[in-house]
Amino acid sequence: MQKRLYKDTVRACYIANFFQAIGMVIPIVFAPLKQLYGLTYMQLGSLIFVNFVTQVISDIAFSKPVDKYGFRPFIILSSFLSAGGLCLFALTPLIFKGNEYAGFLIAIILFASASGLMELLLSPIIDAVPIEEKDKAKAMSSLHSLFAWGQIFVITISTLFIYIAGIRYWYGIVLFWSFAPLLNIFTFSKAPLRQKLHESQVMKIKELLFNSTFIMLVIAIISGGASEVTMSQWSSVFFERAVQLPKIVGDLFGMCTFAFMLGLGRSLYGIFGHKIEIGKIMIISSAAAIAGYVMVAVSSNSITALVGCGMTGLCVSLLWPGTIVLASKKLPFAGASMFALLSAAGDIGASIGSSVTGFIADFSERIFLQTTIQSLGLNAEQFGLKMALLTASIFPIGSLIINLKLQKKKREQEAMLATRKTL
Repeated sequence: MQKRLYKDTVRACYIANFFQAIGMVIPIVFAPLKQLYGLTYMQLGSLIFVNFVTQVISDIAFSKPVDKYGFRPFIILSSFLSAGGLCLFALTPLIFKGNEYAGFLIAIILFASASGLMELLLSPIIDAVPIEEKDKAKAMSSLHSLFAWGQIFVITISTLFIYIAGIRYWYGIVLFWSFAPLLNIFTFSKAPLRQKLHESQVMKIKELLFNSTFIMLVIAIISGGASEVTMSQWSSVFFERAVQLPKIVGDLFGMCTFAFMLGLGRSLYGIFGHKIEIGKIMIISSAAAIAGYVMVAVSSNSITALVGCGMTGLCVSLLWPGTIVLASKKLPFAGASMFALLSAAGDIGASIGSSVTGFIADFSERIFLQTTIQSLGLNAEQFGLKMALLTASIFPIGSLIINLKLQKKKREQEAMLATRKTL
């Protein structure tokens, strides 16, 4: 009976996370923004950085109010903030003519506040649904897989629009997507929303911050967030400028392949995950993601680079949601604050990954001698972007190290329990 009652709740979360992917329209218009308004790679990277820093602030600032006042009012607030931010982003060339970068920053802050709120809300809403643990793990994985399928949808529609309409009309597709968040108002208006724990039962933030398992989970999701978002955000401009593929080809066969494999990995875990230990999958995935990053960065063949991008999407697919599943199991008395802090940590990783990539791209382009670059058969911009993605392989390396430590701690705890039972 409860499963049927909360079916609308789960469906509303799925729809909301599917349309969370509208944020992917921002990196798709990076090349037009650079060409039309003279933005540098550092400025483009800083837009991503501000986006995720704002999400972090939003995650933390709203965590206690959500525990106190419930989910519904904040879902409504996030819908209006998201729509307003995208609308302002599209209209920035008119409103902030001559100072477009400032307008883009303000718009990103509004949109990112909404994204942080939604990120904070959806996982605990699913976690609070009164269903069996295996069904809950499946629902959580499906929730995150729908973000990847949403990415494919948004990337395809946005890329085709810019290809047909031309880069000068990039703002049209951003304005179009600004209406999507308003759908959440209707889907969540009647869906039952349950608080898993009363405010008095929730672990205090101080307890979480000094919990060694939680600290390791935070580091894991920072690494996972950086591993996922860096390739996701930079693959569009990388394939267009470094590999020199036509934008429509790079976006549809680069970004879309990444998103497809990201969604596929999460969907497969949703189906078969109860049969496989998540900790072992995350170790294998982190190791394979390192190879994917290196393959994309060093390849001189566009097909190999595209295959590496898709491979990376599959490999990083569980690094973020897998950490949340582990946290839910290991820390059952943590409330929205835990999800907020984990989401904030993931966003910190995403912001660090994207901004470091932009910095390395500009730095490598400036520093390395032209003669050295020419000897590699690359121009300065190509060399900078390739060096940037090669450097970004440090993020899945970090994920591998921390997941190995988490697995070691799990084995030690299991051995300790086994010893106690024999005494």
